[in-house]
Amino acid sequence: MASKRENIILQSSKSHFRYSTSKNKTSTPGRMTLKKYDPIVRERVEFKETK
Repeated sequence: MASKRENIILQSSKSHFRYSTSKNKTSTPGRMTLKKYDPIVRERVEFKETK
């Protein structure tokens, strides 16, 4: 059985920092955007899913 989880990379909107995480493909088929802490900018910014 194939896994429903997919590894993704989240790219910061204000710097070059990236997070690596996984998501459920069936519940969120589109691209994710999350607000997370960016240690380079030292604030919470929006992270978008990259390909």
